[in-house]
Amino acid sequence: MSARCEERGEAIFFPLFFSFNGCHGCRRPLFKFSPIMNKFRLSLALLSTGLVVTAGAFSAFWGRRENRRRTLRHKTDGRRNRVLEDDSIRLPYDKALSATCENGTFVGQLNGEVIAFKGIPYARQPIGSLRWKAPLPPHPDRRVFSAFHFAPSSLQSEREQEPASFHRQSEACLYLNIWTSHTCRSTDKTVMVFIHGGSYAWGGTSNPLYDGQRLVEQHPDIVLVTIGYRLGMLGFIDFSDVPGGEAYPDAPNLGLLDQVQALRWVRENIHAFGGNPDRVTIFGESAGGGSVSLLAVMPEAKGLFQRVIAQSGSVALSYDREDCKIFARKFLRHTGCNNMEQLSRLPTHALIRANEHLMLYNAFPQRDGRRIPHDLYQAYRRGDAAHLDLLIGTNEDEARLWMQEVGGYQVYRFMLPLVCRRSFEPLSTADRRRVRAFFDSLPMEDVWKKTEYYNEVVFRLPAIAQAECHALGGGRSFMYRWTYPSGLPHLKACHAVELAYVFGNLHETLFTGDNIDHRLAERVQQMWVNFARTGNPSTTECEWPPYDPETRATMRLDSTLEIENDPRPLARRLLTPLLKYHIGHIGR
Repeated sequence: MSARCEERGEAIFFPLFFSFNGCHGCRRPLFKFSPIMNKFRLSLALLSTGLVVTAGAFSAFWGRRENRRRTLRHKTDGRRNRVLEDDSIRLPYDKALSATCENGTFVGQLNGEVIAFKGIPYARQPIGSLRWKAPLPPHPDRRVFSAFHFAPSSLQSEREQEPASFHRQSEACLYLNIWTSHTCRSTDKTVMVFIHGGSYAWGGTSNPLYDGQRLVEQHPDIVLVTIGYRLGMLGFIDFSDVPGGEAYPDAPNLGLLDQVQALRWVRENIHAFGGNPDRVTIFGESAGGGSVSLLAVMPEAKGLFQRVIAQSGSVALSYDREDCKIFARKFLRHTGCNNMEQLSRLPTHALIRANEHLMLYNAFPQRDGRRIPHDLYQAYRRGDAAHLDLLIGTNEDEARLWMQEVGGYQVYRFMLPLVCRRSFEPLSTADRRRVRAFFDSLPMEDVWKKTEYYNEVVFRLPAIAQAECHALGGGRSFMYRWTYPSGLPHLKACHAVELAYVFGNLHETLFTGDNIDHRLAERVQQMWVNFARTGNPSTTECEWPPYDPETRATMRLDSTLEIENDPRPLARRLLTPLLKYHIGHIGR
């Protein structure tokens, strides 16, 4: 064998080893075979090479399939935060980057002029015997922890439009993140607490859209907090009909109770990060907008915040008891369990498998009359939230977002008619004709007409009702209408398109595409921050009057800012009977 053969050693390609009498660079055969063996070697070589090519093709296909997931994971990190100091270990850390809280000292990471604290527990983790139980305060702790990495998201199915669904998941998901300025050393900073959306079934704080770095850079006198909470079957399910379910009375609204516990933790500890616990604004989008709207009238949350911003979400994103029971029955059927004892022993992987079957069934908070009032609009109208300032609004083309999902168009061809038909039920025959004639007259395809109707009855109409009832109850309301479009095909001003602008993360083009208006981002951030500081979103360049049922002043957020009085009046008047129905009967 030549020296070159010896140098290559085990690097000789296995299939080709059988198809040649000698190795590369050497004419002398390694072995001598009979003609029959030569045929066998040739067949085996072809088979082996075919397997390699097939594996390569599959690898390339799988690589393309996984590429999207890797892209969505690019800013998430599943590593755990480490203990830096306890009775047995001491590691050096910068005390200027630390904050001492009741449940430990947490060391953040400095990025430019902002310190980020990630993965701070705000409650005992709801695992083991605490599954489906109300959250408990965290145990006191004197150790020092690194707070460098996002904690797990709640259990959920993977979804292309939810980057956090590709992050590490766990039942232990009650953590929050904090961004605060390192250069602004004030201890009187305004606190803004963000609650993510995702239909109460998806999402998490690791979504790069919610990163607080840029917002705090631009406004160093605020402290930004993002919180995780239990989702889907872990956070919103009614076990009252299940044997043993009486021991889990809070199960229908655990996700909201998690949020309340997070706000309690903020009130008790935010001073360590420079925040003022008496100047807290909660804001959220979609299910997060629904959450903050519900927290405003929850007795447990009273006194924990002073202002509310609801983006594309309202109290209408809630269920009555029967709706919640339907979800519970479907969940039990997919788990194969018959009682709470079996459910409490169910392993996490079984929960995930059951959740895969429940993707089309949303689990919403329950209007149980105990934690959440039955008559939510009336609660606003009688002044239960009059002590709070409210900023609420919707996007012009909310429902177009879901048309972008795989199969979304086909799903909506069947789902939209169902939504429209059900919402028509409270209308008289004459009102139905008028509403149908109006939407039929719109110059667009039939599916887009139904999408327009969906925008009205699911998003815009409930937001109007909430703002109106809040104003009539003595509270101060401000309303907006987002009309600046996405750059992605067909989306226009879709659901969630404003998030990149609010947080200043304009490089995250999941919803915006490349149609970016940096000036609009500056204006929107200034308005949101001004509202959090003072309760008034007006800026030096634009006065934003409060909303009332007479003028219906609404800020149109676009490349130019404009106050509109009663925008889209024809649609609103046509749907007034449905508006009155919502206000008077949502808790029936």
